[in-house]
Amino acid sequence: MAGTGGPVFDAERRKHMATAFLAGGDHYHRVRPGYPEESLGWLVEKTGQHIEKALDVGAGTGKYTQLLARHGWAITAVDPSVDMLAQLAADLPQVTTLVGTAEHLALPDASADLVVVAQAWHWCDPLAASTEIARVLRSNGTLGLIWNQLDVGIPWVHRLARIMHAGDVHKPDFSPEVGPEFSLAEPLDTPWVQAVTAEEIMELAKSRSYYLKACETVREKVMGNMRWYLFDHLGYAPGEVLDLPYVAQTWRAYKA
Repeated sequence: MAGTGGPVFDAERRKHMATAFLAGGDHYHRVRPGYPEESLGWLVEKTGQHIEKALDVGAGTGKYTQLLARHGWAITAVDPSVDMLAQLAADLPQVTTLVGTAEHLALPDASADLVVVAQAWHWCDPLAASTEIARVLRSNGTLGLIWNQLDVGIPWVHRLARIMHAGDVHKPDFSPEVGPEFSLAEPLDTPWVQAVTAEEIMELAKSRSYYLKACETVREKVMGNMRWYLFDHLGYAPGEVLDLPYVAQTWRAYKA
């Protein structure tokens, strides 16, 4: 699938790699970054006053749901992982959770004003997902597609991403595929940094699909390379805090 913002897989490979996230919700929630407030603010700047119901598809443990929950909207979070949703529900008990996928939403027609898909569109069939999301969106409703991407325009981050085998790296010419049910998607790039330790970056690498699906020998090699790069090559001390640069890329489109 072209233009994903993440790793490019065919349909079968995509399904196989996506199963890496059916478990491990606690670890994922601890090590994955959140999102800058600017992402959601820009996403709803034209429609925010009309939003009553928001839907987070591929919500995982609720990293983007946390932004939605700061507003007075009724929120439903959908994900194929029961484990991930359990973590989300523990943190955000006011959010309704529902097992499902972007292609199959057990929700009524025209039941949401806003649908967001954060760090998950590359696991979807974009045309089937567009059709299903358009069904549950009300007229002129907003679709938001969001990725946190390592800022590989910075040389040391670029090398880190290669060692981690990270697929979510910033590509300035990227444009997501969206179905004809929606207007042309508009982009916003928001540079930001996450304060982390070298040890936390190593844990972040363990939350990637590449690592989760790898054999033990490959995992040990990745961790060995990470230790060498962060501690020996870059010279960070154990427990030392550093800024890990990201670009949050947000795309908004409206139901035609």
